[in-house]
Amino acid sequence: MKPEQHFVKGRGAQINPGSSFSKLQYESLEVGDAQDEWECEPEILRTHIIPQRAKSIVNKIKSEDLPMALSANPYQGCEHGCVYCYARSTHEYWGFGAGLDFETKIIAKTNAAELLRQYFDKKSYQPEILSLSMNTDCYQPVERQLKLTRQLLEVCLEYRNPVSILTKNALVLRDMDILQALHEHGLVSVSSSITCHDENMRRKLEPRTSSIATRLKIIESMAKAGIPTGLMFAPIIPGLNDAEMYSVLKSAADAGAERAGYTIVRLNGMIAEIFRDWLEKTYPDRAEKVWHSIESCHGGKVNDSRAFTRIVGEGHIAGIIRQQFKLFCQKLGLNQHARQLNHGAFRRPAPGGQLSLF
Repeated sequence: MKPEQHFVKGRGAQINPGSSFSKLQYESLEVGDAQDEWECEPEILRTHIIPQRAKSIVNKIKSEDLPMALSANPYQGCEHGCVYCYARSTHEYWGFGAGLDFETKIIAKTNAAELLRQYFDKKSYQPEILSLSMNTDCYQPVERQLKLTRQLLEVCLEYRNPVSILTKNALVLRDMDILQALHEHGLVSVSSSITCHDENMRRKLEPRTSSIATRLKIIESMAKAGIPTGLMFAPIIPGLNDAEMYSVLKSAADAGAERAGYTIVRLNGMIAEIFRDWLEKTYPDRAEKVWHSIESCHGGKVNDSRAFTRIVGEGHIAGIIRQQFKLFCQKLGLNQHARQLNHGAFRRPAPGGQLSLF
């Protein structure tokens, strides 16, 4: 069997390891010589949306190396299919696999807006920036129909609570009316995550995301509207996309980005198996080099849960990446100043009625 014969086009993960929390597992079995299983017509991997009445929508972030206090994720799982995504492991808690299940079985928290209102209505609540897309992308394709993210933004505007968005999908431009209304009160920032400048590589790494050119339009549109904007060059995969750092940062700066950040890839849990399989099928000529380069950034392992180190790595390669990033940002005028979002405009609607959104 040739590797390319069973490459799942349009998806990031090429395998679907079972949930480590489930006692029952399933796998394909050989059926004899009558017919090679790879000669069969492959099943079309359709996306299935699973509606859920969630119990909560806001997560308090307690990690000391993350600069945000609150996050909200209206979707669990992500159709974007980024093969390296650290959120894949969270799908196992729902009894699904971190591989193809993560990108084809999407849980939608249909009562997300209702839960956010309840959270803001708590007397003990003090306004904090609500970060969207800290786990899965809030503007993944299903958002076009369900509009759960738009509803969350409407609630933030209603209560005038600050919100920060990070996305790989140009669908965010659909909500420019709400974003501009939030910006009038200094309540919003919008950034784009850009992993590479090579569109061919993007299609392999992140098969169902917006193109790089389109993501740069997100930055350009936000900058023209005066909305604080930037990019995350993340994750950096040494030996694969690290050489594209300058071109990505320059393109973003030219588009109007004010700030930039980066992370180095880490492959915790089942993500290591999923990424290794993808790497050997997609870039067999450099698979070993890339794998060992990742290990060198995390103390000889590909997984890393240590605060601060897990994000920027350690060692010689991580040091070069850190120095280059700092130098390039200085040259391009990125991260020269920071605009703070407004915490003082928060308000609660009067009982029995909503305040005007616009």
